[in-house]
Formats: sequence, structure tokens, C-alpha cells
Amino acid sequence: MVRENKPLVPIERIERSILLIRGQKVMIARDLAYLYGVPTKVLNQTVKRHIDRFPDDFMFQLTMEEARVWWEQVSTVRLRSQIVTLERGQHIKYRPYAFTEHGILMLSSVLNSERAIYPVRDYKSCTMFM
Repeated sequence: MVRENKPLVPIERIERSILLIRGQKVMIARDLAYLYGVPTKVLNQTVKRHIDRFPDDFMFQLTMEEARVWWEQVSTVRLRSQIVTLERGQHIKYRPYAFTEHGILMLSSVLNSERAIYPVRDYKSCTMFM
């Protein structure tokens, strides 16, 4: 199948997903899973299965404080009563992984996804890590 020359995900969406954490430009696993078209759980399982391919300069796990700050930035404002229980997806249960440019490229080689190669091509056309 021949692919058009336009990205599967708009470049603006990719650029908005880039964060500066610990002095490095990174993308969070949840955003990368969306770009690669796989559930976040599958992405995390794949990384754990190939952990030897992801040294500290490719990927790191956020601290709970970093995760809380990130979650507050990406989650919508929700007003809720203190007696209402939290619904699924309204709190952080696990600390997310952050991937550097090299980690993102490594993900494309270990993920079994049709779309895994296309985001890499799109990243190269985007100046996101400059």
C-alpha cells in the first residue's frame, strides 16, 4: 500500500507532546502509544520485554512528583466533590515513562505496529528535538 506524503498525525500534535523534563526533550509513553496506534499497556510491556535496548539516555521513568505535575498539565479541569469516588483515568496509578529522541526511534524497531515506521519518518521531518 502506498502511503501519501502527509503525516498520520499532524505535526502540531507531535510538537505539543514534546516536554522538557530533567533538561531533556522527551515524549511520554501515552502520547507515543497514540502515535504508534497501540494501547499504552502494550507499549509499556514491549519496553519491559526489551529493556536492554533502552538505556537511561533513551528512556527514564518519571518520579511521582514529575508525574503529578505532568498530569495536572494534560488533564482537563475537573471539579468534583470529596465524597465522589475517582473514576477510571482521573488519577495517576503508575509513573509514566519518558522517551528521548533515541528512545523514540528504538521504540519503532521493537513495536509490532503497522504505524511504527511512519511516526519515525514524521519525526525526522519535524524539528522537534532541535
